[in-house]
Amino acid sequence: MHIENLKVFCDLVESTSFSRAAKLNGVTQSAVSQQLRTMEKYFDATILDRSQKQFRLTAEGKILYETSLRILQTFEKLHGDLQAMKKVVSGTIRIATVYSIGLHELPPYIKLFLQQFPQVNIRIEYRRSNLVYEDVAHNVVDLGLVAFPAKQRSIEVLPWRDDDLVFICEPNHPMAGKKSASLKDIAKQKFIGFEPDIPTRKEIDRVFREKNLPMDPVMEFDNIETVKRAVEIDAGVSIVPRSTVSQETRQGSLVCLPIEGPKLLRPLGILCRKGRTMTPALENFLSLLQQNISSKAKSPGKK
Repeated sequence: MHIENLKVFCDLVESTSFSRAAKLNGVTQSAVSQQLRTMEKYFDATILDRSQKQFRLTAEGKILYETSLRILQTFEKLHGDLQAMKKVVSGTIRIATVYSIGLHELPPYIKLFLQQFPQVNIRIEYRRSNLVYEDVAHNVVDLGLVAFPAKQRSIEVLPWRDDDLVFICEPNHPMAGKKSASLKDIAKQKFIGFEPDIPTRKEIDRVFREKNLPMDPVMEFDNIETVKRAVEIDAGVSIVPRSTVSQETRQGSLVCLPIEGPKLLRPLGILCRKGRTMTPALENFLSLLQQNISSKAKSPGKK
């Protein structure tokens, strides 16, 4: 029995998916099934209750998972501690986040971190917000990054940074020449929004509801890139995080306007599983992210 077998098994339990466990470990789905059978033979125990339609561990399987998880965490910490003694920080950091954060907020931090710790491998999974929470809770990833973070029993939420929401339109749109956009004027336009279950969309809906203004999008998308492309072809206007449209405004494909009234903020948070063992690589990466809180910098290394 190898440590790799325990990792594949834990990934299978935490993701409840043979295909996802295979992807996480760079093996085939059949290889995951074979490793499960090998473990059952080795321990002379049935690990997975195959009489159930849903993924469900047996009593023996639950004990094996809990013990395997402790072994893996101890092994990971041992490896990190030994590397730290050599003044070498290495290993893998797994992050789950949404597109708007992973593509527009995270890259400067990753670039700076890898300059300092080139032997660390960072893997990013792009997920819907609700699935980021699941991945963190089930130990599928080390960290989660979300907007409008919500407290959950098994997850610790660390504040990260705020981004403001702004109005965007195509350069030839009638509102493009204004200095700012009022919610009343925005409500009269064809609006392109995020899908209803996305936290930023929920906040936008709340703001319009409080002002008794209509909000009935003509299009809804699950990621920021598609929203921007739709606005660029003048299919409508939108409200998005400022950081996600910096390139388009520089290139002139979109016009970005502040929204009148109190600034609409989108708080970002870091999700960690409570009680998780921190490797030196993870500790250093988390420290880099949190430096932004005290310095209130827009991006690492910049004033």
